[in-house]
Amino acid sequence: MFSKIILSTLLFLSVSGFAQSTKATPNTVLMKGQPVRTYSKLPALNKPAPKFVLTDVNMNDQSLESYKGRYVILNIFPSVDTGVCSASVHHFNEDAANLPNTVVLCISKDLPFAQKRFCGAEGIENVVMLSDFRSDFGWNYGVEMIDSPMKGLLSRAVVVIDPSGNIIYEEQVPDISQEPNYEAAIKVVRH
Repeated sequence: MFSKIILSTLLFLSVSGFAQSTKATPNTVLMKGQPVRTYSKLPALNKPAPKFVLTDVNMNDQSLESYKGRYVILNIFPSVDTGVCSASVHHFNEDAANLPNTVVLCISKDLPFAQKRFCGAEGIENVVMLSDFRSDFGWNYGVEMIDSPMKGLLSRAVVVIDPSGNIIYEEQVPDISQEPNYEAAIKVVRH
């Protein structure tokens, strides 16, 4: 019995040590010029996009698989209740109406109720609002902020996934108080 406990403990320690040695390296972005660390860097270009399950405004699960066969633009941001985040949703809402075979997913940690209220009040109809409030999306995509007063929220980033599921464009906005490069993201879809 005692040897089984020791063996289990050694196995646990070796697995824990492995997990720590493969831990992601934080990435640094800025918030109004001040450094903020995110969990890691965005996923690599020309590789399959990490799978996810997020919550829509009706409290239903939505996965990346739900959009298979289409271009998917991930508009990732801290909260719809800030000016820059709101502007990015409005901008992509206008662009999405003119992009064939493309869906824009606006992703934040906002609760689905707040996202639904925002869309209704602002007339947002061409994008899909998704919440990361109960998933590991922020960790899998490296965008969850791990320090500063914004800890736990998502940094500002844009990721474009092609119909086969590979990442073809990414932008980790260097300062989350700035808007992303909309034109560059749209260009890879229109190519």
